[in-house]
Amino acid sequence: MRQVPGAPDVRVHRAGWPFIGIGALVTVVLAVIWQPVGGIAGVATLWMAYFFRDPDRVTPTRGRLIVSPADGTVQMIVGALPPPELGMETSERTRVSIFLNVFDVHVNRAPADGTVVAVHHRQGKFVNASLDKASEDNERVSVRLALSDGGEMAFVQIAGLIARRIVCDLKQGATVRAGERFGIIRFGSRVDVYLPHGANPLVAVGQRAIGGETVLADLAGAEGPRLGEVR
Repeated sequence: MRQVPGAPDVRVHRAGWPFIGIGALVTVVLAVIWQPVGGIAGVATLWMAYFFRDPDRVTPTRGRLIVSPADGTVQMIVGALPPPELGMETSERTRVSIFLNVFDVHVNRAPADGTVVAVHHRQGKFVNASLDKASEDNERVSVRLALSDGGEMAFVQIAGLIARRIVCDLKQGATVRAGERFGIIRFGSRVDVYLPHGANPLVAVGQRAIGGETVLADLAGAEGPRLGEVR
């Protein structure tokens, strides 16, 4: 059901309900034992509901657009090789890294229309997701996506310092649409997007991205890499 514009967003991702339920139970028990502590537990439970919020987004539907798979800050834009477990060619692509803090929406969305070629979960470390080495060392789920125009791209959910659970609902052979929900990372994390060859990023380092809405690249456009500065 679509929400009325301007109405409070109350949807919660299903992955959050166990946490909220346990928090509510603990709140009741502690409130009976000692009300002030129960109040603190109640605030923590409300924060859990806030963390797992799952708002609707307005995704641009024109073809050949790559949209952000996550809310967060564009942390770096560099040339990098896609994760080797995906079996893609060994040439660098432009990688856009989006860092999510604990206050961001953590529901992830497909960045483009296409067909899932491969999904791979790799065990790893849990270093700070804001570090460059997190792309190589951290626990991750990598997805290879074949686009409708014949190109391909990859995107990667990366666990962070306190993130211990990556949820990815995608399976090999699945068809996805840009902006479609596909998973969630619990608590601070990062998502890397490896753009198709020849695609120029239309975001700048330090920019806030909105999952399912912010356009990262236009495969039909001719604009060069976009620069920006804090003002």
